[in-house]
Order: sequence, then structure tokens, then C-alpha cells
Amino acid sequence: MNQNDLPAHLCIAGLGLIGGSLAAALKLTGFEGEISALVRSEKTGDRGLELGFIDRYSLQAEELIPTADMIMLAVPMLSLRDQLRMIRDHVSDAAVITDAGSVKQPFIEDARSVFGSLKQIVPGHPIAGRERTGVDAADANLFLQRRVLLTPVEETSKIAIAKVKSLWQVVGATVECMTPEHHDRVLAATSHLPHMMAFALVDTLATQQEVEEIFRYAAGGFRDFSRIASSDPVMWRDVCLTNKHALLESMQRMQLHTQALQDAIEAGDGDELEAIFNRAKQARDKYTIQ
Repeated sequence: MNQNDLPAHLCIAGLGLIGGSLAAALKLTGFEGEISALVRSEKTGDRGLELGFIDRYSLQAEELIPTADMIMLAVPMLSLRDQLRMIRDHVSDAAVITDAGSVKQPFIEDARSVFGSLKQIVPGHPIAGRERTGVDAADANLFLQRRVLLTPVEETSKIAIAKVKSLWQVVGATVECMTPEHHDRVLAATSHLPHMMAFALVDTLATQQEVEEIFRYAAGGFRDFSRIASSDPVMWRDVCLTNKHALLESMQRMQLHTQALQDAIEAGDGDELEAIFNRAKQARDKYTIQ
């Protein structure tokens, strides 16, 4: 990490969980640059100031963007194109733009449509989150020992990539690069699919007649798995709509395995059930860090 790569003025567009946590983490490290926030409401901006996360805020891009040498877009996926359009005419030629969206190919398409080039644009995705949203959910330690995936394209400046890497490294994250296509396929399986399963499970149970009793006597495993169904509905709506094909592919594979379980249960095939459970246990034990 090169401290000289850190921005003198970082503008964060969207002061929610991710944007607020990044600002809080930078302040905790003693970051000497200015942190501003482009927000939709004065209430959010005032709260960011009160918490000490930012130095100033505005609802108007022209008041912050021209002096920013790095801009972090931390807004829902379907808001990114509008955010890019909002800042386009105010970005300096040397400024680096990055994002925190969980689907990369649509962001790249939007950025190319709005800016024409991705030379100074570094798509990114911190693999970190919580069910709570908003600036009050921000956590200065959210990115410690977590991965941040960058998906630059061929034309993206190496200098711009290095600057975004340094920003994430200074708040304790491990940064890796991969292609946007690979990113969207991997995240569809490892993040987006589990969320769909949790939403479906809780929605299923919530429609049953004994719903209060079901949730009252739910065991720890249910609470652990269903926790992510408390995540932001708007964010996950956007993920489904922007990563549609990769997510559907993962869901179809899941349906095949669920059907195999159902068939084994219906047939009373204990050997097959045990084989499925053993494969799953061995894979989880081998690849998942406790």
C-alpha cells in the first residue's frame, strides 16, 4: 500500500452502511484527507457530521465533485446510472471513480454509456455487509480482514487501480482482481443465491397458519440462516434484476439438488441422503474458514 495513492479529497456518494462504514474506517485510521458525502437528505448528512464520519456534505454534485480526486459510489445498483449522470459534468480529468455495487457487468455498461471510457473508473465490490442499513448502521471495522474484489477492464488505468487498492487496504481489507464476468457468476452462487433461499424460506414460513409458533420456537440454526432475510429489500431487488442470468443459473442448479433430496426422502433412501449430507459437510469443512 502506498500512502501517496490515498486521495486528498474522497467524495462518497451514498452514506449508508457501506459508504458510512468506509468513512468511519478511514477516520479511525487517521486518514488526513477530506471526506465529503453526496447525499439525498440533509438528515443523513447531518447525522454523518454528528458521528464524525465526514467533514462536509451536500445534496448537489457541483458543490463536491469538482474538487474530489476520488469518488466512491455507494448506492443501490439501479441508482448507479443516475449517479454517474449526476456527477459526469463535474468530475475532474484526474479523478478516479469507483463503486461498491455487488454486480459488476451492468455497472461497467452504465459507466461506458455515461462516460464513454473506463480509463479512470475502477469497478469494485467489498464482500462485507450487515442486515441493518443507513448511516447509523455504519461500522468502522466492517472491512477488517474482508475481501474487496476489483474488476477493472483492459483500458482501466493501472494508476487508478493502485489508488483504489490503497484506499481499501488502509481500512484493513484484502484486495483481489478478477474479470467482471467471473465476479458476477461467483457472487451469484456464493452470495446472491443464499439470500434468495433465505428470503424464500422466511416468506414460506410467514404464510403458514402457525407462523407465530413457528418463529417462537425456531432453533439457532434457523436464526443464523434466516438472518440475511432481514437485508435491505431494495438492494436485493436490484441485485436480482441486474444479475438475472447468473442468478437464475445458480437457482436452477439448486432446484436440481433440492429435487434430489426430495426424491431420496420420498423413496426412503437413507444411503443416498447420508451421501448427500456427507458431500456437503466435507465441502463445507474443507473450503469454509470458521
